[in-house]
Amino acid sequence: MDAQLVENLKKEIREVPDWPKKGILFYDITTLLKQGDCFAQAIDALIEPYKGAKIDVVLGMEARGFIFAPTVAYALGAGFVPVRKPGKLPAEKLHVEYALEYGTDKLEIHKDAVAPGQRALIVDDLIATGGTAKAAAELAESMGARVEGLAFMVELAALKGRDKLDGYAVHSLLRY
Repeated sequence: MDAQLVENLKKEIREVPDWPKKGILFYDITTLLKQGDCFAQAIDALIEPYKGAKIDVVLGMEARGFIFAPTVAYALGAGFVPVRKPGKLPAEKLHVEYALEYGTDKLEIHKDAVAPGQRALIVDDLIATGGTAKAAAELAESMGARVEGLAFMVELAALKGRDKLDGYAVHSLLRY
């Protein structure tokens, strides 16, 4: 990706020290999102590797994945599939439980959201430890989809989330 674009996008992200707790540097993307030209450039760069991939569905994880995944789906001419926290989906669903640093969490998807053989792209705002993205990939694959890639606006490289996604094509715009 163009180094100048990376620098321009990074300049629009607010860094908030000690949030949500002391010792954490939070990268607040809302300051980039409100800049229409920067948001458009970020989406264009996010979809670039997938333009010819004939993606059928884009899965986005609650909550900030809902910002990027539908926009990416629209740009690729694909459908959008929400991957939600428990208790939010009304119809029959599948779920996966995954490990967190301290404990576990769960994601759900409608049982009919992805058809066997569909080409899926998983999109979220950020990859940290990779647990949420891996869980979403497992859900898609359990339904017979082929995961073509995972795309993220921000990657926190020190947390090695990419390692958890070994075997998948991972694309991130901004690495910290």
